[in-house]
Amino acid sequence: MRALASLVCGFVFGWGLFISGMIRPEKVLGFLDILAIPSGNWDPSLAMVMAAALPVAWVGYALARRRKPVFATENEWPSQTTIDRSLIAGSVLFGIGWGLVGLCPGPALENLASLSSGVIIFVIAMAVGTLAHDVWYAGATALTQAKVADG
Repeated sequence: MRALASLVCGFVFGWGLFISGMIRPEKVLGFLDILAIPSGNWDPSLAMVMAAALPVAWVGYALARRRKPVFATENEWPSQTTIDRSLIAGSVLFGIGWGLVGLCPGPALENLASLSSGVIIFVIAMAVGTLAHDVWYAGATALTQAKVADG
């Protein structure tokens, strides 16, 4: 059932990206090009999508916090809320990739259907980066545990 719920949520998310036009990199790049504001060529549509999504997400989270999950034993809320070096570095790298290509993970996966070589390469690079993070994180966690064990 959990897989079915994930499938339905992914389907709704994908349709939202598609209908809003946010799978088109030129729409995202048009928003990120803030230097185009004076000329009137700036595209505020991404801001409108986010402005519409935030209240919906807020209501959803407010309701979810009051309920026990249907497909899990408990809610899994983030435990880390500090702004640290890793968060800032990751945000900068994400912003560079997003700004250069106009794709973030959701739209990139949805754009795989286009079979565009650029999108395929982007998704492969994104997957390699994710795997590299997992390997690095596992190594860092093991090192920290070894230091704690040594006293």
